[in-house]
Amino acid sequence: MGINGIGVAGYPVTGYTARKAERSAESGAVGFMETVTEKAEQDKKVDYDEKAFASVGANAPEEVKQAWLEAAKAIGANGLGMSGNGMLTHLSQMMVQRAENWMNGIGGTNDILGSTVQSAIKATEQALYDLDHPLSPDSVKSIEVQRQQVKERAFYQLFLDKLGALV
Repeated sequence: MGINGIGVAGYPVTGYTARKAERSAESGAVGFMETVTEKAEQDKKVDYDEKAFASVGANAPEEVKQAWLEAAKAIGANGLGMSGNGMLTHLSQMMVQRAENWMNGIGGTNDILGSTVQSAIKATEQALYDLDHPLSPDSVKSIEVQRQQVKERAFYQLFLDKLGALV
């Protein structure tokens, strides 16, 4: 039993946190901040434009992938509304197509672009049409969503131009 931090034999009691830190260091446990830093470094290495493409063009040819990546780099946005840090900025038309496929039981929700250049053109034209002709035109959208949709439209147009050059 100790009084005022003095143990039974008159020695100071080692605090709980000191023992816990010693055990953590011995076991090789990594601290919270080190884990956060490591995760941030890993996120910097992830190409979110490529990740976005993989979620809609799983079976698309390599030239479609290159057109997607070039358009995304030029516009600073991709067809899924995924920002540079992997966060979604808004619901893009290709995401809506994925959701419709899933709800209708159509397989291949990660295969919106299909397996040919022509199928990618068709899917992109449909996304552009849907963007220009919303089902509820009177819906109120924030300024930020409107900005992202302008980028999305520019991406689809440039992507179509690049795909058209492949045909």
